[in-house]
Amino acid sequence: METDRNSDETSEEEFRSGFAGIIGRPNVGKSTLLNSLVGRKVAITSEKPQTTRNVIRAIVTTENAQVIFLDTPGFHKPRQALGERLDAMDRKTFKEVDVIVFMLDGSTTIGKGDVFLANELSKVETPVVGVLGKIDLLEPEEVESKIEIAKHLYPFERIIPVSAKYGKNLDELLEALIFYLPPGPPYFPPEVVTDQPERILVAELIREKVLELTRDEVPHSVAVKAEIKPREESDIVDVEAVIYVERDSQKGIIIGKSGRLIKEIGSRARAEIEPLIGNHVFLDLRVKVEKNWSKNPDFIKRLGYEP
Repeated sequence: METDRNSDETSEEEFRSGFAGIIGRPNVGKSTLLNSLVGRKVAITSEKPQTTRNVIRAIVTTENAQVIFLDTPGFHKPRQALGERLDAMDRKTFKEVDVIVFMLDGSTTIGKGDVFLANELSKVETPVVGVLGKIDLLEPEEVESKIEIAKHLYPFERIIPVSAKYGKNLDELLEALIFYLPPGPPYFPPEVVTDQPERILVAELIREKVLELTRDEVPHSVAVKAEIKPREESDIVDVEAVIYVERDSQKGIIIGKSGRLIKEIGSRARAEIEPLIGNHVFLDLRVKVEKNWSKNPDFIKRLGYEP
């Protein structure tokens, strides 16, 4: 991955920086791990499939290194344009990073999705560090057993058991990844934790609340586009967001009886948007029907889901 960097022989000898891609089957806990490593929410989380739809860059800077994490969407059956675009993001990430984090769900058995990813990784030469997640749900002997099983899945450089929820072994994981980064100065200032525009973060936070509050038939068909408009001489920021769905019935579900659900979505979203922006927020939420948008490559591109 090419990015302009300042030349400084001293810093190149002392400092390492580079890119780490986090991959794994959908809902394995990649976004939770990323948020825990960064120390704040930069990726939304949900138990529902296709939660992550962009390659999210998050930055962790230590005294001697900077790791730029790319949280990929996870492979999906590409039955439609959205699935194809998500898969393209993952394959592109394999080729652009210095090290890959292959995340496994310690609370479940290795499945076909894990085997599929292992086969995909066999096509690249990038070093792969295995992460066994959710070990807070396991007994110590179960952790060791699952590590031994994982060794037969792929020739990992290392396998590190972690609990993103409780921060267990995250420092060890960071040190392991830094080992594979090339010497060089940081790409970003130390205070930067993501390169995502605020409008994208805001849109994703709103989508997260939709996922939390709606039934199973809605989440796959939800997309959000947001615009942020600061008011002149005021500490209030206007956020105008459109929640797109594919069918009229889905629109009704999101709005809810007497508008109760859309109000609750707005209330929960605003509680997280205001700390992010640092201002009071007036949130204007609207729901629009865009028939079969997930099968429309042009519309998906306008939403920003780029490979």
